[in-house]
Amino acid sequence: MTVASGSNFVPGSWLEKQWYRSSPWLLILLPLSVLFWALSALRRMAYRSGWLREQRLPVPVIVVGNISVGGTGKTPLVLWLADWLRRHDFRPGIVSRGYGGRSAESRPVEPDGSAALSGDEPLLLARQSHCPVWIGRDRVAAGQGLLEAHPECNVLISDDGLQHYRLARDVEIAVVDGQRLFGNGFLLPAGPLREGVGRLRQVDAVVVNGDAEFAGGGHFNMSLKGVMLRNLCSGAMVPALELADKKLHAVAGIGNPQRFFAHLQGLGLTFERHPFPDHHAYRAEDLAWPDADAIMMTEKDAVKCAAFADERYWVLPVRAELDPSFGQRILDTLRKRNGRKTA
Repeated sequence: MTVASGSNFVPGSWLEKQWYRSSPWLLILLPLSVLFWALSALRRMAYRSGWLREQRLPVPVIVVGNISVGGTGKTPLVLWLADWLRRHDFRPGIVSRGYGGRSAESRPVEPDGSAALSGDEPLLLARQSHCPVWIGRDRVAAGQGLLEAHPECNVLISDDGLQHYRLARDVEIAVVDGQRLFGNGFLLPAGPLREGVGRLRQVDAVVVNGDAEFAGGGHFNMSLKGVMLRNLCSGAMVPALELADKKLHAVAGIGNPQRFFAHLQGLGLTFERHPFPDHHAYRAEDLAWPDADAIMMTEKDAVKCAAFADERYWVLPVRAELDPSFGQRILDTLRKRNGRKTA
């Protein structure tokens, strides 16, 4: 289904939009949110008490996740973290659920593979992280498979999985969307939260993606930087402003499309906005705009559009920037919990 040109409507996201505005009718869903909270709390208590057994892998595990539904910026942070660990003598591997892909079994993600099979984010990680990447609904099994195939790996990063408690973890990192924060503050389905905001006091680090008045304290800010556009066919790189005099369209199939549009706007570009659902499986007809001189997209979208792209398709590469003190916090936590030298 194609999104109407210039519209901010994303198919399938109507309820999500209500979470981030004043919608009193959501109160009728509060009983279901209470039930969700009770079941989640019971499940977590079962793991803490040993009624359900967590499984520990033979190497330290770092979980990068969030407490809310939708994209918060985990993938750029995972890429930053993988690079940081490599530069400090670790050999990381990455596991992910593979959301949006059709593979249910644990398997490796090849850089030249298909997003339809592995999911868009794992494929992006496989292409950019220079680390082995495995996917699987069972992250324990995915981690075991990765370590068997790559015994040189001495630390694992789990992309998402903060609530996947069967996988024992040494470090927990929660990512918060600095624009949307926690919406109305309710748990699913009356709000966007998978766990209450108090969960953030239990993780090892909170990373806020973007500028925000965040009251939690002790958090680290992350910004996404990128000023060049890369042609999806030729690979040519140009400053974004070189396209400023063209008829531009921008697409984003991510958790918060407005963040991408705001980034382009900040680069001085004027364009038609086309938000799509997160993990949207693009077809050429979705982007059939005869008046478009250029179609701009995120890296996550680009891995699904490369097969039918023409010279009008441009991708905005971004990189995460964090204070080195965040990286040192992670190294210190690993050292404390595993007795290994990280300096």
